Amino acid sequence: MTGEALKSRACLLASAFLFSTGGAAIKAAGMPSWEIAGARSLVAALALLALVPGSRRLAGRRHLLVAFSYALTLVAFVAANKLTTSANAIFLQSTAPLYLLLASPLLLKEPVKRADVWGLVLMAAGMVLLFTSADPPTALAADPMRGNLLATFSGLTWAGVVLGVRWLERDRPGDGAAMVVHGNIMAFLICLPFFDGVPSASATAWATILYMGCIQVALAYVFLTRGLRGVPALEASLLLLFEPALNPLWTWLAHGERPTPVALAGGALIVSATGVRLLR
Repeated sequence: MTGEALKSRACLLASAFLFSTGGAAIKAAGMPSWEIAGARSLVAALALLALVPGSRRLAGRRHLLVAFSYALTLVAFVAANKLTTSANAIFLQSTAPLYLLLASPLLLKEPVKRADVWGLVLMAAGMVLLFTSADPPTALAADPMRGNLLATFSGLTWAGVVLGVRWLERDRPGDGAAMVVHGNIMAFLICLPFFDGVPSASATAWATILYMGCIQVALAYVFLTRGLRGVPALEASLLLLFEPALNPLWTWLAHGERPTPVALAGGALIVSATGVRLLR
């Protein structure tokens, strides 16, 4: 393995690691979910504009549609993390391949293979386990059922982002960075009306927001794009599965939030179904 290949894999693992810290960071920020999502996205957009020259491209109509789906993903995922466990939030968002398989025949004219049906069944079973594992409300998960629904919605909108990027790349390759910036700006604008004036929070909360915007989103995206240049798409997708695997661990270490065994089983079904489908 060449040194360049090792660097690419290290970048992808670093990206997955940084993305995986989002759940713990969201719960650490002592602010309402609207303010967390909006402030994080504003910081992330500014950081990406500074770090990635390609993110400064102008957007077309189709580009903005994909960015809007990304913005909904960002806002819904933050809200889900405030209402349910980080494990449920990330595992339910990871069901995006389920919706991709269902939508591909209609939108991309790609038929569902017989082997993919087993993946659909495993993901659906994992979702059922996650919804049936909902615990009573706690300080870290105020409304688990509503949080689970928002996390499921974020998986649906994330599937829309993946489909949309494939749609865009057919005509204008390399627009991913600009889409991420525009999506973060839209997320900020969506949340702005719900700000209660200038958010008043502790220095620790603001430091957490800066970490999420600059490091957990912007720097992770830089690592992601750098890693994708030197690693085949299949291997990259498998390496990025470390994100849903690590996310509940950081929340447990930082906040003592323990997913139920049923929830872990559901998450394992979803992640393993994705991994097996990629390998096939």
